[in-house]
Amino acid sequence: MGSWGATDADESKPSFLTDVEKRKAYATTKGWVYPAAGNDNASADAEVLVAIGGLSGSTGINIADISSISWTTTAYSRAAGGTLTVAVNYNEQVTVTGTPQLAVVNDSRANHTLSYASGTNTNRLTFTLVIAAGHSSLQADDVLSIGANAVSLNGGTIKEKGTNVNATITNVVGIGTAAGTLTAAA
Repeated sequence: MGSWGATDADESKPSFLTDVEKRKAYATTKGWVYPAAGNDNASADAEVLVAIGGLSGSTGINIADISSISWTTTAYSRAAGGTLTVAVNYNEQVTVTGTPQLAVVNDSRANHTLSYASGTNTNRLTFTLVIAAGHSSLQADDVLSIGANAVSLNGGTIKEKGTNVNATITNVVGIGTAAGTLTAAA
């Protein structure tokens, strides 16, 4: 099997990347690229990992899809409160308007709704929710997870960068399951 492909399937991303690196890789009209790193220049061009000829349109790969979802918050204490943060990774750069939302499932209580916080014009969108210390919506030992179709537009938009093409906001349950869970501490 080749190390890359011109489809939007995750296995088409360069195979020499780790799973974490694959979350950061995305498609452009040049091929598969990786965000510029190591030179402290925020406006540096992305590094082309695999050039693909003949791409047209926004990327030629297909519609921007959710390739993975991951928890950014690694621990939460009910006593201290804090911010729940989740990253939604796309296989292409996307532009966001408004305040899309992401649903987090609580195994014991009402679900939580995180709001879009940052990431427009990148392939990684961040969603957050601040929960006050001791708030009744989250108790010790509550297990938080991400299910299928976690993202909603909430009146906003998520589009392929530089186009008017809607990005896919649905995700299969496996993408949510792969994010793992977060268990609240006392």
